[in-house]
Amino acid sequence: MTDLAVGVPRAAGAGQAPEPRVLDVARVRADFPILRRQVRGRPLVYLDNAATTQKPQAVLDAITSYYTTTNANVHRGVHLLSQLATEAHDAAREKVATFFNASSSREIVFTRNSTEGINLVAQTYGRWRVNEGDEVVITAMEHHSNIVPWQMLCGERKGHLRVAPIDDSGELVLDALDELLGPRTRLLSVTHMSNALGTINPIPAIVKMAHAKGIPVLVDGSQAAYHMPVDVQALGCDFYVATGHKLYGPTGIGVLYGRASLLEEMPPFLGGGDMIRSVTFEKSTWNELPYKFEAGTPDIAGAIGLGAALDYIGSIGLEAISSHERDLLTYATAAVQEVPGVRLIGTARRKASILSFVLEGIHPHDIGTIVDQEGVAIRTGHHCAQPVMERFGVPATARASFAMYNTREEVDTLVSALERVRTVFG
Repeated sequence: MTDLAVGVPRAAGAGQAPEPRVLDVARVRADFPILRRQVRGRPLVYLDNAATTQKPQAVLDAITSYYTTTNANVHRGVHLLSQLATEAHDAAREKVATFFNASSSREIVFTRNSTEGINLVAQTYGRWRVNEGDEVVITAMEHHSNIVPWQMLCGERKGHLRVAPIDDSGELVLDALDELLGPRTRLLSVTHMSNALGTINPIPAIVKMAHAKGIPVLVDGSQAAYHMPVDVQALGCDFYVATGHKLYGPTGIGVLYGRASLLEEMPPFLGGGDMIRSVTFEKSTWNELPYKFEAGTPDIAGAIGLGAALDYIGSIGLEAISSHERDLLTYATAAVQEVPGVRLIGTARRKASILSFVLEGIHPHDIGTIVDQEGVAIRTGHHCAQPVMERFGVPATARASFAMYNTREEVDTLVSALERVRTVFG
């Protein structure tokens, strides 16, 4: 694939690091067909990337190619199309393993999304380890998908859900988290990056804190994985979940990384085809990793599309993407704060690509409705993080979230639209 970043590093001299690549945003934008459309007679300004990202042509082509040239079921056929589909599906898993630096593709389980990955761990590892009086620890900045599965588990197993607090800036209070981790804690589940605040948690330090007490850690990487490099071995976590549709890939495909030693010990999640080694009416035995956790026909096209998305991200470079998005967030933070009546929700020292705010006297849904008339797509509501809204004393926020294809000019359009909101509401 063609290198989509400009500023190719010059040969570094002795002892010099290569110069970082610089993102050519115009060339990147050209790869996303939807960005050429108009909304309500205006150019689309898509700033709802924390909900889902748009898809490059390479991903669309990969999905179309599968269905038009290779469509067949995997792992079950000796005919050519089945073999080709299996090779493409397995290659996608290898790409995911490389992307997250798993030690083996055996540690990569395909799921529908991050939510299913968390539920898989809750209903397998959780049921295996959590008993009456035991505890699961989460934080006050979690998405509902990292709250509800643990509530359900603790209700079923008569365990207790403990919640580590966040401060007024939206940062996790690490000392309080450390105090919560005790002898009855069976798992810590924490977001890598808050979808409502943009806060980036210090995962290596958190994992070290938990592991010192013998507590495994699940990290929800739904937001982080498309903004920054993720190395699960360097993070040290035991589980990591991500979702394809935020990684510029298709919907319906997600990823669970699990430490092989834990996955080997965990019971299956769903029963059916492909997760078995043998079946009789008296007894069934389970397939090897990762297939033990993948019952039934998988989302073959979704996995192939995700693999193409990871190839695309790799061709640009996550460091270049992160640098561009940091610049956008800094620019947007300053620009939006100039709008009278704005209050930012989430001002952590380490955050990425998410700007949540309220406008005094104006409901976020009204903000979203009016800026949509200007062609600007933002998210309004509680962002599946109602406890976060309660913590900051607001029913909802407006949220602009950025991706590799967004520009400063689009931020300016957002600010102009917010000024129109103020005009409408006087």
